[in-house]
Amino acid sequence: MAYQVIIPAAGLGKRMRAGKNKLLLELKEVPVLIHTLRVFEEDEACRKIILAINPQDEKEIKKLLNKYQITKVNDLVAGGQERQHSIHNGLKTVHGDGIILVHDAARPFIRKDHIHRLTEKAEETGAAIIGVPAKDTMKKVTNGVVMETVERSSLWVVQTPQAFRISILKEAYEKAARDQFVGTDDASLVERLDAEVSIVEGDYDNIKLTTPEDLYFAEAIIKKREKEFY
Repeated sequence: MAYQVIIPAAGLGKRMRAGKNKLLLELKEVPVLIHTLRVFEEDEACRKIILAINPQDEKEIKKLLNKYQITKVNDLVAGGQERQHSIHNGLKTVHGDGIILVHDAARPFIRKDHIHRLTEKAEETGAAIIGVPAKDTMKKVTNGVVMETVERSSLWVVQTPQAFRISILKEAYEKAARDQFVGTDDASLVERLDAEVSIVEGDYDNIKLTTPEDLYFAEAIIKKREKEFY
């Protein structure tokens, strides 16, 4: 199932405390951003990558795209104040209908087979997200006090990519802009259309690199995957 993907990469990554865009940090001597882009570059089903960036990173990112031969980035768009605004800017470059994915640049461990299952589900239902069942006991807390234990069996940890028919995602973003609504993810905007959003089970390796500690987990995932090929 052919698709296009928007990858927001304009965040400052303050929680990483790196002093620069966290996506330019290296894992196994390759920038995080390139690890992520390679997944889509090497996927025959991916037709186009739209990258939303901070303009101050543009020169360095263009050098990386050339160095690592990333050819599917057809559009570099300016990132916005919020992640949602960056994606909206990218969505304005998308025409026609079909399937569009939105993926966090800081999730370099998504697997192609999971992407394909996700796009197939989105083609079937119009909207689909990937995630994993919650493993820990979940508590609802108010002002530092536990109010209740939430039933875990119905709770999922949501990841990216998230996949939608282009027309549905555009409608959701236009409504959010009119209402000045900022959601926590793309699916939360689509949910406001009263549209059904399906979920596809992924895996726990698909972590988002947010804090310095996450880099240790990332190195461990790389080592584990290297062993899978031997």
